[in-house]
Amino acid sequence: MAKLKITQVRSTIGCKDKQIATMEALGLRKIRSYKIHEDNPVIRGMIDRVKHLVTVEEIQE
Repeated sequence: MAKLKITQVRSTIGCKDKQIATMEALGLRKIRSYKIHEDNPVIRGMIDRVKHLVTVEEIQE
């Protein structure tokens, strides 16, 4: 199964509360921090909500 490397590239200052909560749920707190998550519809939906703040790379295992 593929995994996703999600990297924060922009600050959450000035973002809506739901977007900030989504970033925290993804485990991202600082710019250039990253987390690796399983590729599933839940994570994809969270990424879609904050797509202007993150970059996503697919990792094959």
